[in-house]
Amino acid sequence: MDISVITFDSNSAEIKSETSINEIPPCQDDKTMWLNINGLQDIESITKLARQFGIHPLTIEDIFNTKQQPKVERFENYTFISFKSIQQEKSFHDIQNKSVKKFKFLPKKKKRTLEDRAEFSIDQISMIVMKNLLITMQEIQGDPFYGIRKRILENAGQIRKMGTDYLAYSLIDAVVDDYYLTITHLQEDIENFEDRAVKTTDETFTIEIQDTKKYLFQIKQAMTPLRDNLATISRQKMLLLNDDLKPFLQDLEENLNNAVQMVENCRDWLSNIMQVNLSVLSYQMNKVMKMLAIVSSIFIPLTFIAGVYGMNFQFMPELGQPWGYPVVLGCMGVIAVIMIIIFKIRHWF
Repeated sequence: MDISVITFDSNSAEIKSETSINEIPPCQDDKTMWLNINGLQDIESITKLARQFGIHPLTIEDIFNTKQQPKVERFENYTFISFKSIQQEKSFHDIQNKSVKKFKFLPKKKKRTLEDRAEFSIDQISMIVMKNLLITMQEIQGDPFYGIRKRILENAGQIRKMGTDYLAYSLIDAVVDDYYLTITHLQEDIENFEDRAVKTTDETFTIEIQDTKKYLFQIKQAMTPLRDNLATISRQKMLLLNDDLKPFLQDLEENLNNAVQMVENCRDWLSNIMQVNLSVLSYQMNKVMKMLAIVSSIFIPLTFIAGVYGMNFQFMPELGQPWGYPVVLGCMGVIAVIMIIIFKIRHWF
């Protein structure tokens, strides 16, 4: 379990890394503390932390249940928010043994190995917002909050001047930015699909498109509950310790609505690409069938002639002629040439 503690006010900020729940300093009334925990394996320590800060057992149960739908709940002394993050991994081998969902986005111009592909994992982030304390917990090491920590330590922006409600907004906003990053990566692959749609007849092309549509569906499943929860937070004023935060939450809702719409547009885009590719495959098949039909049409009269002279009758006038065989072969060749010319004139091939 990796624990980081950032304590700050408008004048100063410091960050510490702890290895035990017992080392976490107490909250101070004149400062804001952000406690971030990576790794949920130590159930006993996290349960002890819950008792220390007066967190309800139902909240702890929701924190450990990382497969459930994101939610928002208001308790007497805190607000609990859970949502899904989509993180880009640096290496496939670093996460291939973890039981998390992975997105292996498809190669563009050249074939790439698993190590070269962009890897994405879905993780649940649980957030507990109190008056002077904000606790975040997630299962996977690493998070999208590097920029937030940097802004706090360098006193950039308004975070150190605002309370835990604005900090909670900033963390959710960072997660939404990662949503856009993920969608952008998928859009690059979709553009590649569009270029390949009219050129490839590879049977795996449709499978690749279907896999990408599945990824988009999973992304939408991660984003939609957060959008609904933000509407609930704004409507019931769960984080509005001051009215200055309201326009920020409204802007965040709009960004999420735009992200969800982008996912829907990408799914429609993929459906159109699939239709184009199926049309190309159908056209190629029609060309093959047309050529086979032409060849069959040419051989029908030739087969008829060969069948007539292949009958075992004793008295056939042409059989006794010395030039009968070459004459029949010549007639068959002339018929074939005439039929090819007629097909060409009619632009059948």
